[in-house]
Amino acid sequence: MNQIICHCKQVTKAEIENAIQNGAKTLKDIKEITGACTGNHCKEFNPSGVCCSGDINAMLNENVAKGGSSCCCCK
Repeated sequence: MNQIICHCKQVTKAEIENAIQNGAKTLKDIKEITGACTGNHCKEFNPSGVCCSGDINAMLNENVAKGGSSCCCCK
C-alpha cells in the first residue's frame, strides 16, 4: 500500500514523487497536477491533524538536495 500524503484528497506519495519527476518544482505545481493540499479537512482526515503542505515541501526540498532544480517558492 502506498503512503497517503494528502488525506483530504487521497493523494499518495508516489503521485507526488511522479509529479516532481515530471517537472513540478513548487507546492503550487503539486496542487495543480495532483490536487494535493487543496482540501480543507486536514484536522479531521489527517491522523497528524495538520496540513500536508509541510510533507510536500519536504519532498520538494529533498528533490533539490538530490540535485533537482531549486526555486524560491519551494520553502
